[in-house]
Amino acid sequence: MGLNKALAGKRYPTKTFEVTADRIEAFARATNDDNKRYFAGDDSVGSPVFPIVSAFDSFMEAAMDQELQADLLRLVHGSEEHVLHKPVRPGDRLTVTPVLESIESKESGETFTVAAVQTDEAGQVIAETRGTMFIRGSGSRKAAVADARATEEEHEIVYEETTVVDEDQPRRYAEASGDHNPIHLDEATAKMAGLPGVILHGMCTMAIAAKAAVDGLAGGDPTRVKRVAVRFSRPVLPGQELTTKLWRTGDATYGFETYNSKGSAVIKAGVVELSS
Repeated sequence: MGLNKALAGKRYPTKTFEVTADRIEAFARATNDDNKRYFAGDDSVGSPVFPIVSAFDSFMEAAMDQELQADLLRLVHGSEEHVLHKPVRPGDRLTVTPVLESIESKESGETFTVAAVQTDEAGQVIAETRGTMFIRGSGSRKAAVADARATEEEHEIVYEETTVVDEDQPRRYAEASGDHNPIHLDEATAKMAGLPGVILHGMCTMAIAAKAAVDGLAGGDPTRVKRVAVRFSRPVLPGQELTTKLWRTGDATYGFETYNSKGSAVIKAGVVELSS
């Protein structure tokens, strides 16, 4: 039974989230990011990927909606986009307003997209988060393989950065983010889901890639990132080495991809936009 497409457009209850310096610091530690802006106590700011922490419960409420009929064992993260209007800071009381934005059929499965607008107590928009989840199905394997073998476009790389995924990274990220999906924590469950073993959360991979953008393009200032978006293309396993390569696409826009140690892309179609 497929996803219930009649549910597209459904709105879910608003939630509130209290931002603390401890939550910002914990997220940074869980994603191997030592940027001093995340460890400045009451003067700290959240990373460009931190808004997933405040949005996560809303995303899961939609994913687990029985009316949606999503098979969670076949669910993986397909893509993510964050639009940052103001820095997230300790003391912010965020109101998260979620909507099940769309449900679509693909050649190899189905997707549903959950969007959430996050506002502060003054009603100002802090961040917009949009996550697309992919339900693996029995679509065209030929099409999927062809896509995986597509020739990589050559770019003039302006910065690249390599990070090793720690063996305990999935557990640490789960604790910091609240995402305790068992495919990231339990070997047996992961294999039952058809995965090679425990895989790293896609959002942790995105945070590692965003770290490269902040370090190499924004002069270490995370508040300069105004938008970051990715498409997840391959699972990441603990112990792997990830290299993010960035190239210029405009005055303040860049593309990027992240590769594992075998040279296979784990993030494609990455986009980051910076303020001047």
